[in-house]
Amino acid sequence: MSLDAERLYALLPSIQRIRDAEQGEPLRALLALFARELEALEEDIAQLYDDQFIETCEEWVAPYIGDLIGYRVLHDTGGTALSPRAEVANTIAYRRRKGTALMLEQLARDLTDWPAHVAEFFQQLATTQYMKHLRPQAPATADLRSQPAMRALDGAFNTVAHTAGMRRPQAHGRFGGGRYGIPNIGIFLWRLLPMRLSGIPLVPDPADASGRRFRFNPLGADLALFRRPRVEASIDTLSEPANAPAPLGVRAMAAAQRAALAAGATEADRLASDYGADRSVVLLRPATAPGTWEPVPADAIVIADLRDVSGGNWNHQDGIATGHIGLDPERGRVLLGAGVALPLRATFHYGFARNIGGGEYERTPDGEALATQRQASESEPLQPHLDAIAAGGRLRVLDSLTYAGTPSFHVDAPADATSPGRQVVVAADNGARPLLAATGDMTLDIGARGQLVLDGLVISGGGLSLPASADDETRELVLRHCSLVPGLTLNPDASAQSPGTPSLVIEHPFARVRLEHCIVGAVRAVAGAQVEFDDCIVDAGAPTAVAYAGTAADAPGAAVTLRTCTVVGKLYAQRIDLATDSLFVAALASGDGWIAPVRAERTQQGCVRFCWLPPGSIAPRRYHCLPDTAHPRVHPWFNAMHYGQPAYLQLRDSTPDALAKGASDEGEIGVMHDLAQPQREGNLRIRLDEYLRYGLDAGLFHVT
Repeated sequence: MSLDAERLYALLPSIQRIRDAEQGEPLRALLALFARELEALEEDIAQLYDDQFIETCEEWVAPYIGDLIGYRVLHDTGGTALSPRAEVANTIAYRRRKGTALMLEQLARDLTDWPAHVAEFFQQLATTQYMKHLRPQAPATADLRSQPAMRALDGAFNTVAHTAGMRRPQAHGRFGGGRYGIPNIGIFLWRLLPMRLSGIPLVPDPADASGRRFRFNPLGADLALFRRPRVEASIDTLSEPANAPAPLGVRAMAAAQRAALAAGATEADRLASDYGADRSVVLLRPATAPGTWEPVPADAIVIADLRDVSGGNWNHQDGIATGHIGLDPERGRVLLGAGVALPLRATFHYGFARNIGGGEYERTPDGEALATQRQASESEPLQPHLDAIAAGGRLRVLDSLTYAGTPSFHVDAPADATSPGRQVVVAADNGARPLLAATGDMTLDIGARGQLVLDGLVISGGGLSLPASADDETRELVLRHCSLVPGLTLNPDASAQSPGTPSLVIEHPFARVRLEHCIVGAVRAVAGAQVEFDDCIVDAGAPTAVAYAGTAADAPGAAVTLRTCTVVGKLYAQRIDLATDSLFVAALASGDGWIAPVRAERTQQGCVRFCWLPPGSIAPRRYHCLPDTAHPRVHPWFNAMHYGQPAYLQLRDSTPDALAKGASDEGEIGVMHDLAQPQREGNLRIRLDEYLRYGLDAGLFHVT
């Protein structure tokens, strides 16, 4: 119990308290001073006790506790890994389970923030069976009739026994080619995120006259669906395929669907199914209550291979039973049987490496303080809302539906020359990804000193155009978390319909344009304007196409700044004020009229630092750029080059460290820089040196 002033005073004899009261209580005031010091002493003693434990200690004490147990500081990954306090707290628990597969799997998840699975390769070796210790799970010959075993062959969940290899898991290539050795441990990592799209109307196949063929992708192209990983119920077991955000396969999903629908199916069988509400994919039909939707029952869904066959048909086109729906997760296709009523919607997941471009991920749209606030939903026309906020305001789009039309964006001019400009914000609501499907270019009519902000939108079918004005007042355009589809629209096979066509045209010479976390096609900006790309992809469709230039033929574009960007295509700018941690994937075509794939008209101004520039580029002064004399042949290669593919502009595992760790903070050069992938893996390797049992060797394998 605390010795406060009242308790101390009560301990005095009554006669002393009576006399103290007669004299104005000077003794009570003195004891109050003693009590205050005693309280401070008690708090200090209590804190000393709390400082003995990492969970309750002061921040300054945590490094000292870590030093006592030999804690090693890790690389900063921008908040993706555990805090030092949590790591120190977990150290003792980790060391008690040192070297076990469960501990290594948990360690990999904690340090990389990626789903992980640990495989002990010595458990997957074909060996002579010992009669006193039989291993029925490791037969020497593979069961070729087992579809689950063949699908998992040489993957993270491999069950087929192999002959022993002598290579270490990191001995060949950057992440190793050796696997099946006695001391080898494999740590498999899934780096692609399952991105959710909710309540999307199915898109009819334009080549189908029967009205039965549809696609999930709102852009009308094939799209690989991904699994929404199921949270592990316990850390006492290794992860399973249902816990991994991998692409969905036809055979695996069909087998899980059959098992879940079978009579007497267990709870585990039902949970393993990827179809259903709050699962990886679900089809929705109108419910009884107006404006509501309900899941199509699982027993009406047939998982089928709906690939293209001869004659322009889909596989199984005449094989779906009446009242049933064929679903192909590998291509994102739907085939309706006879008697299935429309309309239908879908909630599903697709794969991408990070949260840029339009998406249903967490964002914070600005413009909340603007006086006029409007909302749009259910594919209603946007132009009336845009006209209503032209004098300043915000329009929030509340869902992920498609909004057809070619709207014009207006920002009124101020009342007089001394008034500040007006601000207009058009933003997707948090958790929404609306698609503006235009039929031509959209005009950005921004008044003097005005600002237009587009946030969280996907725009297809046309580009954005900011025309010139008669005055010399500035205009500001901000694109944040937007996707201006490269090539404007996609063909059904997911190729760009108009590769190289500009997605953004800036004709006003006094414009200020800023793009943040965006994916855009080619950009044209007149000289005199200023353009900034921050954490963006600029994709002209091919390295020989023009990604950035002026509005006139062969004219230099506006002064440009690029931070952690990937540019696919040639670039010609008046100035490159700054380019840092960026990739310029450009090349000259045969007979090309350009003199350099990347060119700045004024090389006396600006700086290019920690970038990869194609040979022959004409750029301002460089600092630590590639290729250089030490790495003359280093070149970026990607897992995928087309917008909409899951591994879009993700560097291959074979990328040399000079490029994969060549950024200013020893991270990856290009738009994937902020993922801090080298730092995550470096942290894991640091901890593996500490927690891996002696004699074992671990390798990292990227599944996606």
